[in-house]
Amino acid sequence: MITYEVNLEVAAALRAEYLAWLQAHVAEILRLDGFEAAMIEEVTDPAPPTGHFALCVRYRVRDATHLQAYFDQHAACMRAEGIARFGEGFRAHRRVLQPL
Repeated sequence: MITYEVNLEVAAALRAEYLAWLQAHVAEILRLDGFEAAMIEEVTDPAPPTGHFALCVRYRVRDATHLQAYFDQHAACMRAEGIARFGEGFRAHRRVLQPL
């Protein structure tokens, strides 16, 4: 099992619109083969910069092969959708975590 984590910093003015979009985005990713679960959490510590809120989305992925298939076949298009809609109103940083 792999954890694919996406950390987001979003302009507070976009909160309602971004959260609605994110719910649909996560649901779309969960329809991909190998993605088994996801959790969206608000980050409270460390506190985001003034005028922003922070989120962490953690996906549980069956294995590295399925995650790589997402990167190769879907990630660029799905990331572009968020950029097209919200522009510079958000930033994303990603990590891949494997159990020891």
